[in-house]
Amino acid sequence: MTIQWVAVATFLYAEIGLILLFCLPFIPPQRWQKIFSFNVWGKIATFWNKAFLTIIILLIVLFLDAVREVRKYASIHTIDKSSTSKLGAYEHTQMKLFRSQRNLYISGFSLFFWLVLRRLVTLITQLAKELSNKEMLKSQAENTNKAAKRFMEENEKLKRILKTTDEEHTLETENKKLVEDQEKLKAELKKTLDGNFVCM
Repeated sequence: MTIQWVAVATFLYAEIGLILLFCLPFIPPQRWQKIFSFNVWGKIATFWNKAFLTIIILLIVLFLDAVREVRKYASIHTIDKSSTSKLGAYEHTQMKLFRSQRNLYISGFSLFFWLVLRRLVTLITQLAKELSNKEMLKSQAENTNKAAKRFMEENEKLKRILKTTDEEHTLETENKKLVEDQEKLKAELKKTLDGNFVCM
């Protein structure tokens, strides 16, 4: 393997390792979010999009080169298969076809996993933010629930107080009414008694 394909294969293995690491179930997204929020990543973030696009372009170029090589050696393979005179040349062509196919798979999977890795990091970050928002909303809902219960208890107390004051108020009005009725009855009694004495 040439140096460029060794580098691409190493890059592929590193991508696979990172993807497996990100997919471990016992590491929560909040921990990854803390790791992603280090100051180092903030400094790298300015170059991240440029580096991402540069790596994509390099991988696409290597992938297209591998496709070209596969097509070249596949067409030679069909021509050489018909001629049986050069057995060593046929094996050499088969070896080059195998290498070009290997390079095609290495570059194709590197490109694919690079896109998957970026999407996975984005999803982990979004999930961590949503989980923190969920915790915040849950605490707000609990606080609102406690406040609503407290207000309902206070409302019940006020209703009881109003009910007792209303009862006192109705008792007072009834008492005043009774006092007024008593006064009227006394006045009528006095009139009737005065009227009876006058008649006698």
